[in-house]
Amino acid sequence: MSGKLAIGVDLGGTNVRVALGDDKGRMLRKNIERTDKSHGPEGISNQIKRMILSVLGKKDELRNVLGVGVGSAGPLDIKRGGLMKPTNFPFEFVPLVKPLEEEFGLPVYLLNDCVAAAMGEKHFGLGKGHENLVYVTISTGIGGGAYVDGHLLMGKDGNAHEIGHFTIDFEGRLICGCGRRGHWEAYCSGNGIPNYVRLLVEEGLCRVKESPFIEEIRRRGFAEITAKTVYDYAKAGDKAAREIVEEKIGFLNAIGFACVVDAYDPELITVGGSITLNNPSLVINPIRRYISDFARNRVPKIALTPLGEDAVLYGAIASVFYRQK
Repeated sequence: MSGKLAIGVDLGGTNVRVALGDDKGRMLRKNIERTDKSHGPEGISNQIKRMILSVLGKKDELRNVLGVGVGSAGPLDIKRGGLMKPTNFPFEFVPLVKPLEEEFGLPVYLLNDCVAAAMGEKHFGLGKGHENLVYVTISTGIGGGAYVDGHLLMGKDGNAHEIGHFTIDFEGRLICGCGRRGHWEAYCSGNGIPNYVRLLVEEGLCRVKESPFIEEIRRRGFAEITAKTVYDYAKAGDKAAREIVEEKIGFLNAIGFACVVDAYDPELITVGGSITLNNPSLVINPIRRYISDFARNRVPKIALTPLGEDAVLYGAIASVFYRQK
């Protein structure tokens, strides 16, 4: 194998994805595993090392690799090269840059996962030719990455895009995973939606008639309700689930997107993450419907990312090539 190559890593709280790719955005080999949190912080870097070796095939192929890009859920500590009290890991600090550099003798570039995804969109997705763009993920959590006037925004610690922690409910009825109240992520993320559904039902949504979704809650309680449950019922036409998805979650998502528009003034917003990718029209259409009620700036094009679940991997690979220039 010859030519310019890079290794991309997408480190999430649930899965680790590793890929070998080229400067055209082609992924030559890819591996995915459940994130191993059972062997301490060093166990995570050891898992990534092993997965990198698996996509290389053999270690002498490193001669064609320019570097390793890592897109990770945060918060990050860029100066120390790792994760600082990360939301999805029960550790004070997870070292990433130093152990990977020592193992492979390559430069390692660490980015917030959504910042990486924005980079992937810019170079390999719909963002080509755009100087002002934002990538938003709606998944287990909510996050984003932004280019403004062609510059990828980073912040002092690499955490300039914690949009999921915009406050969209000043009454603070729900507590976010970060411990603060009223954050967008607490209501509209994969982790937050079940809590929001419970709140809505307790506030009177159970009065909706002819709803198999509400009947399931009455029969089984809230313990089995997930974001997937809500969207599956909505896709099946359930009245209560449709109201939750379109008039409640969609409405709050539109407020969050309006904040993004007013903060970054993008010409394009692409949307990814598992909830969006599995339910694109149910997520994006309500945002388009309500965003103009809240945004002060001109509303840009809002579109589903073409990079799918690999958006972070594309960005991690792009971070190697576009750091070289």
